This record gives sequence, C-alpha cells and structure tokens, in this order.
Amino acid sequence: MDRLTGKRALITGGTSGIGLETARQFIGEGARVAVTGTNPETLETARKALGPEVLVIKADAADVAGQKALADAIKQAFGGLDIIFVNAGVALLKPIEQWDETAFNRVFDINVKGPYFLLQALLPILANPAAIVLNTSVNAHIGMPNSSVYAASKAALQSFIRTLSGELIGRGIRLNAVSPGPIATPLYSKLGFSETDLKSVAESIKGQVPAGCFGEPSEIAKAVVFLASDEAAYTVGSEIMIDGGMGTL
Repeated sequence: MDRLTGKRALITGGTSGIGLETARQFIGEGARVAVTGTNPETLETARKALGPEVLVIKADAADVAGQKALADAIKQAFGGLDIIFVNAGVALLKPIEQWDETAFNRVFDINVKGPYFLLQALLPILANPAAIVLNTSVNAHIGMPNSSVYAASKAALQSFIRTLSGELIGRGIRLNAVSPGPIATPLYSKLGFSETDLKSVAESIKGQVPAGCFGEPSEIAKAVVFLASDEAAYTVGSEIMIDGGMGTL
C-alpha cells in the first residue's frame, strides 16, 4: 500500500504498543517516520524494529520546554511535517481518596499539557494540508470506577479535536481522534499492580467488553493510517471508537 507515500510523520510514544505498531504501518504505507519515547530500552528496540531510516528521538511528553527542541529536531531532519499522531500517554487508576496533587499533575502534564504545547511548537512546520490524530480513550465516555483523573485527561483531548478543528481547518490542518478500549499493550503493566492483581484487573476490564477480549494495537493503527491519509480528507473533528463495544454499555 502507498496511502502515505511522501508524507512525513511524527508519532509520540512510538517505541512500544500502539505507537510502535502505527510506526510500522506508516512505514509500510510509504511515510517517513519519527518516533519519540523516554525509556532507553524501548528506544533501542524501536531502532532495531523500525530500521535505520526512522528517526528515534528521546523526548518527554510532559516537558513543555522540550517541545520546541523536538520541533527543531523534526524540522532539521524532515523540513516539515504532514502527520502527527499524539499517542504518548499514561494511565493511573485509583480511587479518589488515594490521589494527591503530584500524581494528578503528572497525568495531566503527560496526557494534556505536554501534547497541547507540542502541537503549538509544531504548527510552524506543518504542511498544508496536514493531519493530526489524537489518541484518546473510551474511558472519557464511560463511568469506570477509579478512572476519574485518567478519564478527565482523555476528555480534554476529545475537547481539543473539536475546538482546534474549528481553529485550524482554515490552515488545512485536520484534527481527529481514535478512542481505544482495552488494548493488549504494555500500558497495563505500568499501572503499579502486582502480577496477581494485574490479572484480576484485566479480567474485570475484559468482563466489561461486549466483544469479550482485549483489542490489538494493529486494530488502532489501521484507523490512524486512515485518518492520517488523504482518504480522510473530509473527516474533521471526528472520533473513531475502537472499543469492542465497551462504550455502548
């Protein structure tokens, strides 16, 4: 396939899970790709998995000051950008009484503030036309216990796809979102649960999915490819739910 031939793409959080699989599919569709991450091990894994033509950058999604440096690195390497997939994020699940300000701020810094200022930093190098895809979550639509802060951060991104679509479409920039349900990625292993508790949590979440299983990263990546491609030229401010029916309950 060649739906992204000649396109230059940035994927944040592109060294594992959904981001890494999307990078593979972007490359398969002909795009030049840059990915970001923070973990030295997954950065190296991405280099080996994606090949020498891919730009792998160590960048912290929460670092507002660092977004300009990332934009400068992309401009130097690619000259500009046609596609941004804002994928980097963190999920913390716990009841309201266990939250403190530090943890609250960390979730919003990574999931909301950092991405917002990244888009601001990248605006000067975005092509016309260009596509931005945000990775949100079904959690913003459902009342899942213990997800209050995570869900709120993803709801903020869903607000961005509407407000920024109206603001940027005149410059040829389309914003859309994918909203995954439970996906089989390393994200769940980072929730801080013991192995036993993690299995219990996973089974509990699976029980809320009408499809009866977790989704695969490739299923999200395929939707991102569509939204990033010219096939979606008339798709603006939209959200594709890929959740096994979880959001219908």
